[in-house]
Amino acid sequence: MTERKQFRVAIVGGGIAGLSAAYTLQQQQVSLEDVELTYTLLERSGRWGGKIKTESVDVVDDGPFIVEGGPDSFITQKPWALQLARELGMEDRFLPTNDEQRKVFVLNNGKPTPLPDGVLLIVPTKFLPFALSPLISPLGKLRMGMDLFIPPKKDEEDETLADFITRRLGEEALDKIAEPLMSGIYNAEAEKQSLMATFPRFRRIEAEHGSLIKGMLAARRARASRPQPSSNGRQAPSMFISFKDGMEELVEELRSRLSGDCRLETTVKGLIREEGRYTLALSDGDTLTADAVILAVPAHVAAQLVGDVAPDAARGLRRIRYVSTGTISLAYRAEEVNQPLDGFGLVIPRSERRPINALTITSTKFDRRAPDGYVLLRAFFGGSRTPQMMKVGDEELVTVVRSELKALLGIDARPIFHRIYRWPRANPQYDVGHLERVEAIEAALPQHVYVTGSPYRGVGIPDCVHQAQQTVDELVDGIA
Repeated sequence: MTERKQFRVAIVGGGIAGLSAAYTLQQQQVSLEDVELTYTLLERSGRWGGKIKTESVDVVDDGPFIVEGGPDSFITQKPWALQLARELGMEDRFLPTNDEQRKVFVLNNGKPTPLPDGVLLIVPTKFLPFALSPLISPLGKLRMGMDLFIPPKKDEEDETLADFITRRLGEEALDKIAEPLMSGIYNAEAEKQSLMATFPRFRRIEAEHGSLIKGMLAARRARASRPQPSSNGRQAPSMFISFKDGMEELVEELRSRLSGDCRLETTVKGLIREEGRYTLALSDGDTLTADAVILAVPAHVAAQLVGDVAPDAARGLRRIRYVSTGTISLAYRAEEVNQPLDGFGLVIPRSERRPINALTITSTKFDRRAPDGYVLLRAFFGGSRTPQMMKVGDEELVTVVRSELKALLGIDARPIFHRIYRWPRANPQYDVGHLERVEAIEAALPQHVYVTGSPYRGVGIPDCVHQAQQTVDELVDGIA
């Protein structure tokens, strides 16, 4: 019997991309007859999950609050996280959004104004609610309607989200709808944000239909005529899914399935290449030798690690900008919230010049996030829009956010508790030309060194899962 070849993989970074890479490697082992895959997963912090962080706060007799420090859900239209959760047997833990209360408000001249019914992404698909909405001025509505007559862009060159929206729908649509909704997802500046790296669907709609409005109307009709399948042909319970005890359930379940060598509080200090293999110097003084290395870490960390083995790739990695972001969650008794928003939350255009970027009414968006009779809110700050707020101390931050809640929602009570989460230099920016930069980085990496995760081809949980799976597929194809 032929002895199986040993192939060891070092995975650096224990966020969702690194965990997914390790899990996918285990699953791929089944298809390899002559190669035995082993891996070591290294995480420098004392916990798994990266920016996925859930805290259960038990401060009242009625039950716990579930507070998210990072993402509160994942989108099901991108199927990879949903498929993974189902494969892990987590379907009975799914917590959909309360879609009957799905309403988004936009701050307009200091007042929360409902986003008109029928607006899909940024495009109106129902005439009357949009025509009657005070969110956009009559001239702004007329300019948005010109999208029906503006010819599509002929070349395939990248452009900024701001350039695309103003070209198709006008300045007011950018300010009131696209910038707070679309740029807010990426914590990005619309004037720098790559359309092709973040919302390529818009360009496809423009090319296929000649108009965003025509394209979104066609998509709406198509959805109405058929049920929407998700992974494995099953209907997703909601467009966004969380878990009953919070997003960290996914991390815990994924980690529990890993049988490899998984190490917390282990920093990789350096990476060298010797005779086609890689030696990683670790913070505990140990070294690790691997046949392949997957870097599921921020681009600036990856740049430091590959500086000696791939200087051109390191230069490209350093060109990926990052911003710092934060959230603060506050809990109140329901009777103390005099003007609750009847919806999921409030987005705030940059032109409103507020110190926070958005508000989510967490206890409205999801069940099981606050006990009956209580309200849980979350405010977002930092990023490209309010970077100065990252320098504000915790006490002053609470004061500022409470002042905003009083001004915007009429909440003047003292919160039962608050939780602040800061994510320094944690959000990659997909500037124009981003995909070309990523391709150049990947081309400059030596054999069996890979980068994967949020800095490259999507920042959301499904994107990170998918990229990790693609990276492992590429690795296995190279050794099979």
